[in-house]
Amino acid sequence: MLRALAVDDEKPSLEELLYLLNADPRVASAEGASDATEALRRINRAIESGPDGPEAIDVVFLDIHMAGLDGLDLARLLTGFARPPLVVFVTAHEGFAVQAFDLKAVDYVLKPVRRERLAEAIRRAAQLRDTAPPIPVHEPDPDQIPVELGGVTRFVAVDDITHVEAQGDYARLHTPQGSHLVRIPLSTLEERWRARGFVRIHRRHLVALRHVGELRLDAGTVSVLVGSVELQVSRRHARELRDLLMRRTTS
Repeated sequence: MLRALAVDDEKPSLEELLYLLNADPRVASAEGASDATEALRRINRAIESGPDGPEAIDVVFLDIHMAGLDGLDLARLLTGFARPPLVVFVTAHEGFAVQAFDLKAVDYVLKPVRRERLAEAIRRAAQLRDTAPPIPVHEPDPDQIPVELGGVTRFVAVDDITHVEAQGDYARLHTPQGSHLVRIPLSTLEERWRARGFVRIHRRHLVALRHVGELRLDAGTVSVLVGSVELQVSRRHARELRDLLMRRTTS
């Protein structure tokens, strides 16, 4: 029995989709969200509840064109979760199927939604949910951080991370090879990695001292060069950063 979340910013479409979902015997429960932001809050609660918790969600039926954060944006964010729900796109637009399946969507259902076509999407979601292998439990490695990309878990070496950028409740890890979005607040990473030489330079940024190439002062403003990226240093963090860099070079 699937626990479903339907997301659509058009009320009649959302009500119709919820009616069809609740009518399917394989759906234990279906609730709605009127935009992607509301859906993301609901999914966060589901993740925190755990796969067997009272607020768990197995599959999200997701419209694409919505005001603000659209369905593709939300699906991309979900790839950063350790155990994201399955995604079925339900849309009036045919042109986004390639992007949808690149994001590991279970199915792509066109509006107006036919009962038989939605039933096939539900069948696929139920089959995937029931046949998914259990996720092995590993002891966390302090030298690595797991990141999710397109359903694949990769392990990024902490020493390779040059700086970290806050993005709401998420953090973007920057390395010379690229960047990765993780669902960890910047404040948590600051506390966790302080002993590894990461220091806050701005409300939005942590930097790894080992990767700081230059400290720049220009007309009263302070910045650092991390690789080829220049980052602004706030006034409240400038003195601490300068002291730490000086101690690092003289130790």
